[in-house]
Amino acid sequence: MSAFLERALELAERGRGTTHPNPLVGAVLVRDGDVVGEGWHERAGGPHAETVALDAAGVRSRDATLHVTLEPCSHVGRTPPCTDALVAAGVAKVVVGALDPNPEVDGVGRLREAGIEVEVADGELGFRARRQNEAWRTWVASGRPFVTYKVAATLDGRVAVPRERWVSGEESRRLVHELRAASDAVAVGMGTVRADAPRLDARGVAAARQPRRLAFGRGPLPAGSELELRTGPLLEELAQLAEDGVQSLLLEGGPTLAAAFFAAGVVDKLLVFVAPTVAGTGPHLLGDVSPPARLTRLTAAMVGEDVLLEAYVHEP
Repeated sequence: MSAFLERALELAERGRGTTHPNPLVGAVLVRDGDVVGEGWHERAGGPHAETVALDAAGVRSRDATLHVTLEPCSHVGRTPPCTDALVAAGVAKVVVGALDPNPEVDGVGRLREAGIEVEVADGELGFRARRQNEAWRTWVASGRPFVTYKVAATLDGRVAVPRERWVSGEESRRLVHELRAASDAVAVGMGTVRADAPRLDARGVAAARQPRRLAFGRGPLPAGSELELRTGPLLEELAQLAEDGVQSLLLEGGPTLAAAFFAAGVVDKLLVFVAPTVAGTGPHLLGDVSPPARLTRLTAAMVGEDVLLEAYVHEP
């Protein structure tokens, strides 16, 4: 099972950047141990991964096993239900990477009612399938963007180094621009706006589109600022952004804004670039956080001379 679902995850990635607001989905049809059809969701409004794979397989779909990264849809949208297509094609079994977070979607139930065996992945492979669409999942389930707090800090947890412009190295800063390019919106607080006049755009990297660039807090914005000021209650602002189609928000603000997001329970993931420097003074990477946040899935990776720590507050 794992090798075919791995392949489906790889196929799904081909749609990144073109399926919004839809999720990434990949599918692999297997019969008698051989792949007879593959597909992925290429663009919003286009055919779903399951139907692409079924079309590729043709009559070989009968009695085959479908490995698909996300639970097949069971409702009528821009396209007919994938569950109906699978039943009509005579598929014998469906292996699902992740369940749909929308409670109104019950593709698994529909398939089982039709006599199709269904298996849902668990463990690391199931997590990878959920992670692939982490922003979309939060947007659907919680009605707000998936929030990633990104911060560069010294080894002693400071977010500034005396007489230095940057905390992190060049490689880390380039990765931040890639993160911006992959996000629907990027945000800071008014303290950061007044101190640094950040642009928040993605520069020096391939970007199909620029993110929305936001400032949370009390205005006014400085003259010439191109940021979008958001002055309302945090949860209301996030709900409005979600209504506007913003699924992912990269939070780059200072410790005060980060603490406010933590207090509201809306930080989902942490990215901490730890530089091989001891500042000895200056603000810490977070203000007071209450209650304490228990992190999961902690990983560490070298980015140039820095160490990137990644962890989840809320797993997808």
